[in-house]
Amino acid sequence: MGVRYLIFRLFYIIKSKIGYLKLTFPSNPKFVKFISLEEWKNNLPPFFFEGKNINGLVKFPDPLLRANFEEIKNGNFVFFNHQKVHLPKDYDWITNPINGFKYDIKKHWSQINDFSKSSGDIKYVWEKSRFSYLYDIIRYDYHFSDDQSEFVIDEILDFIEKNPINKGPNYKCSQEISIRLFNWIFTLYYYKDSKNLTSKKFNIIINSIFWQTHHVFKNIKFSKICVRNNHAVTETLLLYVISKVFPFFKNSEKWGVKGKKWFEEEIDYQIYDDGTHLQFSMNYHRVVIQLITWAIRISKLNKDSFAEKVYKKAKSSLIFLDTCKDIKSGKLPNYGSNDGALFFKLTSDDYRIYTSQLEDLRAVLTGSVYQECESTFWYGVHPKLISLDIKLGTKRFDKSGYYIFDEENCKTFIRCGSYKNRPFQCDNLHLDIWIKGKNFLRDSGSYKYNTNQEYTEFFTGNEGHNVPSVNGKNQMERGVRFVWSRWVKNSEATISVKENRLEFIGVINTSHAKYKRSITKEENINRWVIVDECTCRDFDKFLQYWHVPIELDDLINLTSVDSEDNSLSIKKEQKWFSQYYGVLEESIRYTIISDSKLIKTTIEIK
Repeated sequence: MGVRYLIFRLFYIIKSKIGYLKLTFPSNPKFVKFISLEEWKNNLPPFFFEGKNINGLVKFPDPLLRANFEEIKNGNFVFFNHQKVHLPKDYDWITNPINGFKYDIKKHWSQINDFSKSSGDIKYVWEKSRFSYLYDIIRYDYHFSDDQSEFVIDEILDFIEKNPINKGPNYKCSQEISIRLFNWIFTLYYYKDSKNLTSKKFNIIINSIFWQTHHVFKNIKFSKICVRNNHAVTETLLLYVISKVFPFFKNSEKWGVKGKKWFEEEIDYQIYDDGTHLQFSMNYHRVVIQLITWAIRISKLNKDSFAEKVYKKAKSSLIFLDTCKDIKSGKLPNYGSNDGALFFKLTSDDYRIYTSQLEDLRAVLTGSVYQECESTFWYGVHPKLISLDIKLGTKRFDKSGYYIFDEENCKTFIRCGSYKNRPFQCDNLHLDIWIKGKNFLRDSGSYKYNTNQEYTEFFTGNEGHNVPSVNGKNQMERGVRFVWSRWVKNSEATISVKENRLEFIGVINTSHAKYKRSITKEENINRWVIVDECTCRDFDKFLQYWHVPIELDDLINLTSVDSEDNSLSIKKEQKWFSQYYGVLEESIRYTIISDSKLIKTTIEIK
């Protein structure tokens, strides 16, 4: 992680222990009154929309929207965009609804332990406190011509009352604070003309927004040095957006100037030149493009612009994610860390479908879309519809090591890369196969970030991916929490189509072995031949793992031989799959074990 990281973490821990952070982030700070609600509305800074006038969006009272809204009113919230969790009407915002653990609201946030066995996964406390559920209410409100301003505003005020500034778990993470404020800003603009948004309530809300932004600014180095991923993008963008929508805040100009500069730096650093993202995660990359969509739209409305590199990286990201997307389903491989994050859900699409988020970015970048989506209207954009020109064949993204072979009804997705930034999972040489919208060979997902050792080892290690393994070892050595050591630093890959046949060769060097994976496939024939070889000193056995959905198992046939063409037995096991954070599904894993250093497997799909 580097010397700078180690020094900063050391001093950060010392500051926390001696109480310095308590002074920097004061609890219950002085109430600051800025301008009145009427003054704000009379000089309203530009935003995606003004009030309930969503220009061009035809109202469609979808029964699903009404059902989602009724569920929320009855205390049933969708966590991580899939899991239903019931919360009582007097919910305190600090109790883990899964295990009942209640955080101490009297403690300063710097004293909160966010990773402990007794507390469980803190994300279950943070999830409602993000306020992303407000989009379901606002969309219901709009399409059904209703007014839920009283309920929504009371939810925000209840949070403010029960979560004093810088106290308790909901101030532990600056990204969580930032997400919450983005969603409050969206809400304030939508309900700006509501009789339920009084001047007194407005002042309470913006005072809280001010101090929460103050927290983000004061703690920004932690994300920029220690985390430096989508957290830093979220927090730096918040500072910029706050300066535009609340220019009357003390320090607003300073926050905006620095936030813009830092945001530009993070986008340039985190998105590689080929459009891939340093977290090696499809979902975290979507998080970043949603933030870029906000950034580009807000800047344009305020007659501002970012450095050219932001737009360049945005366009290259769009190309990469478009390439990885399965056209029929709208989904991408369940590849990389997946914590259920979708900050701004402005359609009724399933969480796994990426279509609207990609089209939103395309709309703000180019003014056009391949597919019409409700969400673009919420950003105040009315794009023209253009035809999708699908280019078949091989695509390569060498900076991160993604290799894709597109056919008319089939996508072969391969990962083979080295790391210059922190890896999160042992999934090198992973193979994903999609046919007509169905994911036949797939990544197992992430499940939870704070769970037992068995699940952690499975979902983040080799065992949860379609990869080879010497002696059952992971490709890297596991450290504490999210940390891996002995990163894969050397890799190389080639992909081509010769005489209508796909040929891929990928090589990675790990601390314990050199792996080589070769894949061949005839065009338009659903048969893959995968040859895995290893070179190592300490050798006992060679393994391959293949993960398939239970419902598609009958359509898949595997055969395997060793280096002497001896048939290998294939072990069929019940394992797990998690396409939504915190949710386990039964799945099938085929495990092949060989005493030789070569395994040749043929996979045929009907």
